[in-house]
Amino acid sequence: MKNILLIGIVLMMNKCNSQKPTNNMSNTHYIKQDSDSYIPVLKSQLAAGASGEKNETDYPTYKFTLKDLESTESIIAKELEDNGYKKPGTEEFINKINTIFKRVIDPKSESKYLHINFEDKCSKDLKLYKNSNSIDVNPYSTYVFKNGLFISDLYSIPEIMDYTKNSELSQFENDAENNNHIKDIKIYYWKDIAELKNIRKQNIKTIVARNMYFFNNNKSYITWLVQNDQIFIKNLIKFFGYDGESKFNEYVINNLNLNSLNNGHELLSYIVSKDCEGQLDIRTSFLNSYESIYNNSKNVNDILILKYVSSKLINNESKNSFNDKERMKILAAIANIFDPIFKKSHHDGQNWGEVTILADYRDFIGEEDWNKVKNEYKINNYYNLPNLKSMIEYADLFDSVGAPD
Repeated sequence: MKNILLIGIVLMMNKCNSQKPTNNMSNTHYIKQDSDSYIPVLKSQLAAGASGEKNETDYPTYKFTLKDLESTESIIAKELEDNGYKKPGTEEFINKINTIFKRVIDPKSESKYLHINFEDKCSKDLKLYKNSNSIDVNPYSTYVFKNGLFISDLYSIPEIMDYTKNSELSQFENDAENNNHIKDIKIYYWKDIAELKNIRKQNIKTIVARNMYFFNNNKSYITWLVQNDQIFIKNLIKFFGYDGESKFNEYVINNLNLNSLNNGHELLSYIVSKDCEGQLDIRTSFLNSYESIYNNSKNVNDILILKYVSSKLINNESKNSFNDKERMKILAAIANIFDPIFKKSHHDGQNWGEVTILADYRDFIGEEDWNKVKNEYKINNYYNLPNLKSMIEYADLFDSVGAPD
């Protein structure tokens, strides 16, 4: 411990003589005297190694506890501070978490963390999962640090801090390896991961970019997130309906359009899901992004997937489970975007098909049920969709020949 204390004092003195880094996306954290609380956890992680192997099969060498999450808080807070992060006010942070993840933070709760489980969005259980390629099939997760006023995935300390700057910790890891005599189990130590430096750098960039964008409203990080944090972006829209960022929407849409017919069922899970009370959550801003993309490209292939998805709904071939009224509402939202564009553009020589979404719906269910649908739309004030009423009228003009104009 004397060596650690001495190193801490020297580094603190060096810091006083140097300029504080700002907006620096590299890992510059060091072992500080006042942050010794994470060292026991770090030593446990170093002794256990990064991964294990038994009989040529992945073998777990470490079990995470709440102390592992707690031990990263001061490290992440320092990295955020060094990169210019300004902590939001508590109320602002609470509101933002609710907007992003649909989770309500109780200020009176003694819990310091929230687990955001992307595959079980209504779960309030605090479970510890790393987003890594491990033998365990874990749900994609991130965590809300309520006191720190930031979000982060769960990381092992070597993944976010360069422990090798402390010679005693490096020696501790070497000793752990030399004293490891566990039969039939090969342990891969952190020091032997060739890409650890780059992994660490990328992890810090991810933490900084997410928090700067969401809680400091720094739009300059949008492009980096789209290029480097794609799973997170896709899951935000798909599971939590966060569709307020057009660039995120456009990335998902363009990605799905690469193989549109195979992605039709998946697209529906981005357009709509049910909230924790079982109510429909239709992502209207996500759908609006289809209109923006088409207006820029004028390519029917950029929007035709909406017709494909609607036909699956109309024919009740969707893998998602919706009742008749829910299906009416979803089709209305999709038609509100697609049908006006069809009306305006279907004579441009591209393959638009013969009818709009609503005309297709009318023909499939028959005149009697179509009148019931129209009445449902009317009594719900057309769900405040600006184009729905006129597109119902347009659908009624179609005949067996095709479009009325």
